[in-house]
Amino acid sequence: MDRRFGSKMIDEYQPLNASSEMTDSIFLTPALSGESASNSNIHRDQTSPGILMDAAAQQRVGQEEGREGVDVSRRGEVQAEAESCYACDEYRCKVQGLSFISTKVISAGYPALPCYRGDCKHCYDGPPESESARRVVSQGSVCTRSFGFVWLRRLNKHKPWIETSYHGVITENTDIVLLDPPLVALDKDAPIPYAGEICAFNIHGLEVPFKAVVLNGTSGEGQLRARSLVDCELQKEYTFIIQAHDCGSGPRGAEGKKSHKAVVHIQVNDVNEFAPVFREPQYHAAVTEGKIYDSILQVEATDQDCSPQYSQICNYQITTTNTPFAIDRNGNIRNTEKLSYDRQQQYEIRVTAWDCGQKRALHSVPVRIDVKPVCKPGWQGWNKKVDYEPGTGSKQLFPEMHLETCGGPLSSVRTTVELQTSHIGKGCDRETYSEKSLQKLCGASSGSTDLLPAPSAATNWTASLVTDSGRDSDLIFRFDGRQAAKIPDWVVPQNLTDQFTIATWMKHGPSPGLRAEKETLLCNSDKTEMNRHHYSLYVHNCRLVFLLRRDFTQVDTFRPAEFHWKLEQICDKEWHYYVINVEFPVVTLYVDGVTYDPYLVTDDWPIHPSQIDVQLTVGACWQGGEVTKPWFTQYFRGSLSGLTIRPGKIESQKVISCLQACKEGLDINSLESLDKNIKFHFNPAQSILVMEGEDLENMNTAVRKVSYINSRQFPTPGIRRLHLSTAVQCFGEDTCITIPDIDAVVMVLQPSEPRITITGVERLSRPASDLRVSGGIALFQDLHIISTVTRADANAHHTARRSGVLEEIIHNLDYCDILVLGEELRPEQESLQLKRSILLGKHLDATNSTSGMSIYGVDSMSNYEQVIREVRYYNWQPGQLTERRFRLTCSELNGRYTSNEFNLEVSVLHSSEAGEHISHMVAPPQYMQMVHHPAMIHDLYPNHSSGVPSAATVVIVMCIAALVVVVVLGIYRIHLTHQQEVKLTETTKGADETWDDSALTITVNPMENMEGPQAAEEEASEEEEEEDEDEEEDDDDDEEEDDITSAESDDSEEEVDVQLPRIQRQSKRGQNWDKTTVSY
Repeated sequence: MDRRFGSKMIDEYQPLNASSEMTDSIFLTPALSGESASNSNIHRDQTSPGILMDAAAQQRVGQEEGREGVDVSRRGEVQAEAESCYACDEYRCKVQGLSFISTKVISAGYPALPCYRGDCKHCYDGPPESESARRVVSQGSVCTRSFGFVWLRRLNKHKPWIETSYHGVITENTDIVLLDPPLVALDKDAPIPYAGEICAFNIHGLEVPFKAVVLNGTSGEGQLRARSLVDCELQKEYTFIIQAHDCGSGPRGAEGKKSHKAVVHIQVNDVNEFAPVFREPQYHAAVTEGKIYDSILQVEATDQDCSPQYSQICNYQITTTNTPFAIDRNGNIRNTEKLSYDRQQQYEIRVTAWDCGQKRALHSVPVRIDVKPVCKPGWQGWNKKVDYEPGTGSKQLFPEMHLETCGGPLSSVRTTVELQTSHIGKGCDRETYSEKSLQKLCGASSGSTDLLPAPSAATNWTASLVTDSGRDSDLIFRFDGRQAAKIPDWVVPQNLTDQFTIATWMKHGPSPGLRAEKETLLCNSDKTEMNRHHYSLYVHNCRLVFLLRRDFTQVDTFRPAEFHWKLEQICDKEWHYYVINVEFPVVTLYVDGVTYDPYLVTDDWPIHPSQIDVQLTVGACWQGGEVTKPWFTQYFRGSLSGLTIRPGKIESQKVISCLQACKEGLDINSLESLDKNIKFHFNPAQSILVMEGEDLENMNTAVRKVSYINSRQFPTPGIRRLHLSTAVQCFGEDTCITIPDIDAVVMVLQPSEPRITITGVERLSRPASDLRVSGGIALFQDLHIISTVTRADANAHHTARRSGVLEEIIHNLDYCDILVLGEELRPEQESLQLKRSILLGKHLDATNSTSGMSIYGVDSMSNYEQVIREVRYYNWQPGQLTERRFRLTCSELNGRYTSNEFNLEVSVLHSSEAGEHISHMVAPPQYMQMVHHPAMIHDLYPNHSSGVPSAATVVIVMCIAALVVVVVLGIYRIHLTHQQEVKLTETTKGADETWDDSALTITVNPMENMEGPQAAEEEASEEEEEEDEDEEEDDDDDEEEDDITSAESDDSEEEVDVQLPRIQRQSKRGQNWDKTTVSY
């Protein structure tokens, strides 16, 4: 470190050894090299080695030594005078390890002189460790002298000076600060070494990212630099305090002084680093056609640069060409021409931006502008198609819909939602079970007669009619004004009594012509001679008329005869369910479960009693008298289905509602949350919903809750049309807005079709003796019925063909048929039997014939299993029978879903002793109840009726059967007279009855007492003979009329079957179940 002393440069001070008499003094001498020391003005004092003096000092010392009166003995006084030397400025504290006052000590005996190049008033001549030295130093001066050489050491007297404030600028990402004014510190102690030099600039402030460096300590120049790169985006300006420090008294800066504090303001200049970025990833707006907008919407971009020059957006531009839009420098987009909704409904443009430093956005932003037609009042936010998944319950139809009024104030809103299902089945999605199954399901009264059954050999009167088998096995008959059907006499109920019910489904439209003719649905008129109408149901000029003229003893009394109803439903070309309950003289009409009283009732004379036969017809009225050739008249034009008549009883409204109930309709989701000021009303079928309110928002909320529901497990797939109409009222205005109607569809998706599977033992082997016992054999003891659907596998949606998993479901069945394969059953020796007690508590019934057995009714699969397991096969004359084959099939929804064909083969095993067994009885046991017409199948489905004999064959068989009965009874009576002597060796196992192969033998229990039954059997034989004689006198029609099986009635009391003779036994053990077993 260079130090300046006067005009001489001294590199370093070194301590020198003093003379022996100055052992307490420390000498400093400049270490000069040989040549520089010899050429210097500083000379070494020869009399006092180690002491260096320049020429002036030597001259002054010589003068002092030659002064008169100077006495060396006065060295102490001279020392005291030296303390008055002028205080010198502090320079450095220590040099080469010397103490603060460690300077050259004046030798004793020399008077004090003014300090060299100073104004010292206090000089010190003594050891630096003395108390006086410390006192002098505390006064701020030390002046040394040795042998006439005065060495001046000035102390730091002045503090540095800098400006009071600075303003600087730094460009971000650089480190040099440009200050104004420049950073320079001045010190009045200059050019004294250390004291006059600047050693440092200190910055005061928390986390200031700047530092100050000294460029030149002598001149005091400094510079501000950034510790790291500064970022304008993080901080634009900095303010802090700076101070200058001098170097103090020595190299180590002891006793250094600080300048005053100056404030520094630094501004960070920005660099255009960032490009503009739009605030939104995309923009959307809607405009109304035919208008010019000053601003459709405003796009906005931002720039992360800190300065206004680079952070502000100066320009926007639409980069999409050939668009009718423009944008200004503020980002406002406007249209330059009128837009047309018909020409284009939507525009897609892209916009970019520049900042004021002409840096462009890296990515342009898309802007979508929708063109709306001129505001038209109406419903908005609805979908034209709503998909409905079967089994999902209620689904909202308009979840986001609202009514647009174009700002017009409304006082009330009335909305009507209509579900149009006229094309589905009979007007809506109903259960498609057969009429008989539905009646059983709904608990209808028994004894109804189906006048329009499916065409078959047994019900051939509907074969000539045109059928329209709609979807889901609905049976519909269409009448075009040229067709009619005559109901056979044996089918017609002869006595309707004062109470009866007529029910039918009807679809009818307006009749052509000004004066339409009568269109007859049902007519009971004279077959010949006259044309009297006893009762009829017809349509005339869209009025439904029911005519009832009864036979009365008082023929001169007027009675109600014609009942007229005028209803819109009669000619609206839609399906409706009509039920007429007659409690004479009161007649009530139900249409879709709603009661209607006749608006007109006319009286007429009663019909005179006569012996003329009557003819019941459907679709027209029979004209049998007063004409050359009988013919039909008053033809019906429309569609009918399920026409039934039930004498003796009327149906309750509950049953009627069940029979015609729709399984689909409108609903209100979360009805409890509906505003209390909203009024709503459903029609009985829930196909029409009317809602009314005054508040528009409440009405919007209410309409959003309108839902569609279909409770069928397997609904009819397809579309259901929706129609919504709205009427509004405005506040005191003559004209009000008109809300257009809307039309939508509900798409009911295809349900998963069930697969009904019947499993069990397919081959039975039984000895012939088992077929003859009273219990017969159970055919389907191990039967199981299950149903499965194929569900889509959610985990397989990535595959090309989605796999499915089988899932078992539970649903109802409506019939199961047991068919005899091969030769039909021979009623004189074999039959299928079912205990009636098995049917109790279930919605099931059964019919039997030589072709097999049919179990029908809507019930669960488990109930069907229980019943079918109890079906038993009897053959009391197995003879040469080796096998019997049966086929079982089941159905759901009237044949819409059918099971597999389960085939059962029964093998009959014969033993060698079987031919030696003698049977003494040919008649079936008491619980066997055979029908008059074994070939006639009642209540079986038409596809199972092929091969049924004609009526003539039935009559011949019946005659032969009657003759056989007479012969058998005669033989039996002869046999009874010898019963006491007969000892039978064969007994039946478990007290059961055993039958052999003989056709005319009877086997009885030898332990029974036959005295009681003899009288009973004789009496029964006489009654049977009388009945046989009466039957031979009856004509063919009467025989057919008597053929009414138990399937036509649920009550055993109503059965009119003719039974074969039976043996009455007293053995209770073998006959416990006979009274509860019914043969069909």
